[in-house]
Amino acid sequence: MEFTYTQNEISKVAKEIIENSFTRIFLFYGDMGVGKTTLIKELVKQLGVSETSSSPSFSIVNEYNTPQGSIYHFDFYRINDVAEAYDIGLEDYLYSGDYIFIEWPEKINSLLPKNANKLIININQNGSRTLKILPME
Repeated sequence: MEFTYTQNEISKVAKEIIENSFTRIFLFYGDMGVGKTTLIKELVKQLGVSETSSSPSFSIVNEYNTPQGSIYHFDFYRINDVAEAYDIGLEDYLYSGDYIFIEWPEKINSLLPKNANKLIININQNGSRTLKILPME
């Protein structure tokens, strides 16, 4: 699946992502500043979180509660090795059945489950984004 969208269309794209996902685990790939966190904020909002969401760059994980369960947003940009992800109990989160959004998943490749949605975001010359959603290989 592939979408090209602008900031004004992000709500529609987030809704499509949720409705067409393979699983509740989402891995976000893309350069710094491409809009990973912005898209995740909209996904969290679409899933019923009314509080303001933010990037967990320094805390590594943010948790949001909804009537349907918890949502976990990870940002592994600042980790130095896979042991840090083990230390926060990532495996327990991955098998919880809750929604999981992971930025910089390439930092923890050996821990990633095969049943995840792989989202690749690129910036186009006109400022729009192209998003590809693939199953993990």
